[in-house]
Amino acid sequence: MKYVIFGVSALVLLLAFMFAGSYYKGQQAEKLGFMARENASIFVRDHSPTLGSDDAKVYLVEFMDPACETCAAFSPLVKQMMDADPGKIKLVLRYAPFHPGADYFVKILEAAKKQGRYWETLDVMYRSQGYWASHHNPQPEKIWQFLPAAGLDLEKIKQDMNDPAIAQLIAQDLADAKTLNVRKTPGFFANGKPLQTFGYQQLQELVQNEIRASYPD
Repeated sequence: MKYVIFGVSALVLLLAFMFAGSYYKGQQAEKLGFMARENASIFVRDHSPTLGSDDAKVYLVEFMDPACETCAAFSPLVKQMMDADPGKIKLVLRYAPFHPGADYFVKILEAAKKQGRYWETLDVMYRSQGYWASHHNPQPEKIWQFLPAAGLDLEKIKQDMNDPAIAQLIAQDLADAKTLNVRKTPGFFANGKPLQTFGYQQLQELVQNEIRASYPD
C-alpha cells in the first residue's frame, strides 16, 4: 500500500511541476509580448543591424555572440528561413558577447558597418570562426588574416573599432539582454515572443506561427 501512496504522490508532484513550468513560460511570453508592443526599443535599437524588408511584419530578433559556435551554425539556417518567405521576415541582430573578449569582434563588425560591409564581415567571421575561436577560446590576432575576404579597409577598421560609441552600444545591448533574461546565445524572439525551447525546428514553428498570424491570407 505504501508503494501505491508513494507512486501517487510522485505523480502528483510531477504534474504540479509540469503545470508550474508551463504557467511560468506562458507568463513570460505574455510579459515579453506586452513589452514588444509597449517598449519596442528594448528589442530593436537605432544601432541594431537589420536584414530584410522594412515592410516585413515578422521581426526576428537574435541576441548573438560572434564567437558563439551555435550562432554560426544558425546563421545560414535563419537566412534559409527568410528566403523561404521572402519579404515577410526582418532579422534584427543584438549583441550578447558572453565569451571572454568577444566584444573585440563586435567592435570589428561595427567598424565594418561604417564601410557598408557589415553582413559580408559577419559571414567571413562565422565561416572562419573555427580558426580564431576554436573550443570557445577567442584569439583576436587570428581574425585579421580572414577579414580581407570581406573587402575591408583594415587600417580604417583598426581606427574605427576604438570609437567609444561602440562600447556604449554593446553595453546597451547587454542591458537589454539582461532585461529580457537572455542568458545564452543565440537568443531568439519573434515579434517579442521568446523561443522557449531551443532548436531549429522550434524556431521555425515560432516564426511560422507569427507569419500565419501576420499574413492570414
